[in-house]
Amino acid sequence: MASMLRVLGSGNAFCPPGRLHSCMLLDEKILIDAPPTILLQLQKNHISSSQITDLLITHWHGDHVFGLPFLLLDRQFISDRNGNSKLRIHLHPNGIERMKEICSLAFPNTLEQIIEDRVEWIVDDNGHANGWDYERFIVKHTPETDPHGYLLRDSRGFVLLHTGDSGPCETIDQRIPISNAVLLEMGVPNGDNFPYHHTPRDIIEAAEKQNEKQFLITHSFASGKEEKIGFDMPALPRNTIQIEDGELYNLEVSGITILQSPSERRH
Repeated sequence: MASMLRVLGSGNAFCPPGRLHSCMLLDEKILIDAPPTILLQLQKNHISSSQITDLLITHWHGDHVFGLPFLLLDRQFISDRNGNSKLRIHLHPNGIERMKEICSLAFPNTLEQIIEDRVEWIVDDNGHANGWDYERFIVKHTPETDPHGYLLRDSRGFVLLHTGDSGPCETIDQRIPISNAVLLEMGVPNGDNFPYHHTPRDIIEAAEKQNEKQFLITHSFASGKEEKIGFDMPALPRNTIQIEDGELYNLEVSGITILQSPSERRH
């Protein structure tokens, strides 16, 4: 059976109209980042927090990790009261104490026990997450956040490159040729002199250079497709998809197909 990618959110830190914070779910079990809006995102997609077996964290910015306390709180008191499941959190070693501090600040004297008993911290740069092997690698983003991307391979050989938050950099360029699909961020519009995010111009350059690859554009500064306010979605090459919240994709080596659109999810 082919792997699936569910788009829980596709927006940047500002949550543009029609987009919640960028967040991906692989095979309904593997969460990539935990933004502040995570519980709403799971609920909108009819996913229980207890289904999540693994959480891969790309870096420490709030729109990527401030949802962790809420995820654990929900598992402790709502979705997994009996403590039947553990959560494996994959992250850079510098993040363990940071994540504990975030949880303690959010809910003092509340989450310590679930963290002790039901969280496993995985700090290896090369690891395994419920059917996917991965390599974590450094990208170009705010250095204080220990920014990384993930190169993921499923049991059928499909390779997904998740860049995390990053500007154009060699570590991403090196991995695009060996990927079947690239989740690439587009955090800022053209004209912003900010090296730590991709602009539409950067996306166009990458997509035209690797025109046989499929690029899935997330962490967008632009509003969603049906929105009338905010930044318009830019024109990008044909081998790019500006993904939308609520979409579900089938991941095959032979190609990516959409299984569910946001409108289908609502009905």
